[in-house]
Amino acid sequence: MPGRNPLKTSNHSRGIKKVGIFGERLVGMAMAMSTSFWIFLVAVNVPGARAQSVQMDSSKSGFVGSQVELRCLFVNSNPPVKISQVTWQKFVNGTKQNVATVNPSLGVSVLQPFKDRVSFKQQAVRNRTPSLEDTTIVFNNLRLSDEAAYICEYTTFPLGNRENMVNLTVYAQPVTRMFLSTPTIIARPQKRKMTVATCLSANGKPPSVITWETRVKGEATFQETRNANGTVTVRSTYALVPSRETHRQKLTCIVSYRNEKITNSVILNVQYEPEVKIEGFDGNWYLNRKEVQLTCNASANPPITMYQWKLLNGSMPSTVEIRNNTLFFKGPVTYDLAGTYVCDATNSIGTRSGLVEVNVTEYPNFLPSEDRSIVQPSSGAAIGGAVGGGLLLLVAGALLFVFLRRRQRFKGDYSTKKHVFGNGYSKAGGLPAHPPMPKNLQYPEDSDDEKKPGPASGPARFESSDPDFDGEADDMKRPYFTVDEGESQEYDERTYRYEPGAEPADDMVSQNDGSVISKKEWYV
Repeated sequence: MPGRNPLKTSNHSRGIKKVGIFGERLVGMAMAMSTSFWIFLVAVNVPGARAQSVQMDSSKSGFVGSQVELRCLFVNSNPPVKISQVTWQKFVNGTKQNVATVNPSLGVSVLQPFKDRVSFKQQAVRNRTPSLEDTTIVFNNLRLSDEAAYICEYTTFPLGNRENMVNLTVYAQPVTRMFLSTPTIIARPQKRKMTVATCLSANGKPPSVITWETRVKGEATFQETRNANGTVTVRSTYALVPSRETHRQKLTCIVSYRNEKITNSVILNVQYEPEVKIEGFDGNWYLNRKEVQLTCNASANPPITMYQWKLLNGSMPSTVEIRNNTLFFKGPVTYDLAGTYVCDATNSIGTRSGLVEVNVTEYPNFLPSEDRSIVQPSSGAAIGGAVGGGLLLLVAGALLFVFLRRRQRFKGDYSTKKHVFGNGYSKAGGLPAHPPMPKNLQYPEDSDDEKKPGPASGPARFESSDPDFDGEADDMKRPYFTVDEGESQEYDERTYRYEPGAEPADDMVSQNDGSVISKKEWYV
């Protein structure tokens, strides 16, 4: 039409078109809201719909070859909710594998490889019109490959699917055993360490822990091997230095698996060369002793097969009788029995020797119990000599005691005795020690000057008013003089002073050297 603006017309049509598209969107949103609202209303109106759930255990476990139940219950299944199907699935590494399915109209179906080992526990599930609130399944003859997560899924109307999950763990009881590492354990002189026993815990899941108990000092080693089926084999060995002391010792291996302990033990059988010891010589083999013998005792494994005796640097005495490991000496002991006796003991491992040095004495060191009633003549003489020597020692000791006692009682010093007679220059054939003296001699009294004490610095000396008086010369002219006139000598607590011109008193005794001592001291 003339006068119309074509641009406006075009804009109007475009506006109508935009309104149409927007309206379509509004309609779609309204429909979606109405559907959600309808579902909400159904959920609100259906009793117990919001409480419906699938109940299962969080985890279950069992041993290989055993039986285990996986529980699955549908809770609050009230009308109008309808269970249309229940499916069990194995969930491994992000993938699902159907195990069993039950349908109200089609029945029960168990798939491979579970067909012969999985079944529904409730008899009602297998009916033509089943009750599906309890769909627990039972695993028989459990395998390691059965370990996984299992899903129990309920398909319902109108609420849709409900599901839950359980983790199944499969354990493997290990096979344990203990054995000797070598059938023959031989103790060598080199004393090298060797493995004697092995403890094994095979194909266990989870792995075991091995420990050792024994009195024998040794060293244990451990090794774990993971198998393709998920089990673990643990091996432990025990090494020691075989010896005679380790023979017949107990070695125990303890395998700890989960909450139990498995114990195995062996007794070590160590073979070793003989250890030889000769018994019978007591160090008291004397002449004429009877019934003596030597025995060769040997410890060995296996037992001794042969004994051999010999005498070093000589031949066996003619009086010896050899009986296996014993030497019997017939008759009394003689010097011919002395020497070094050697015993060689042999078993299948080797030969070892023992020796003893036998000495024969004339007299016994002591009497053995079997000879205490027999005393030889030579023995009696020896005993008598010993007694006589003992008495002689006692007499000598008594005399020595008396001498020392007398010497102790005289406490003077003989070197300081007064020389009463003689001038100290006597010659052979000279005058006697002193002339005979009459008894009861009269002595003049000392003058007052003689009684005066001498200077404090030295012994008293005689003073003379005569200027020509020479004391030393006068002393030389005296027929009798003392060594130190006026000097005193103490004996015990007594002091004897010799006065010039005096003679020995009655209680004094002259000595050969010109000195005098009291009779009391002389006769002590």
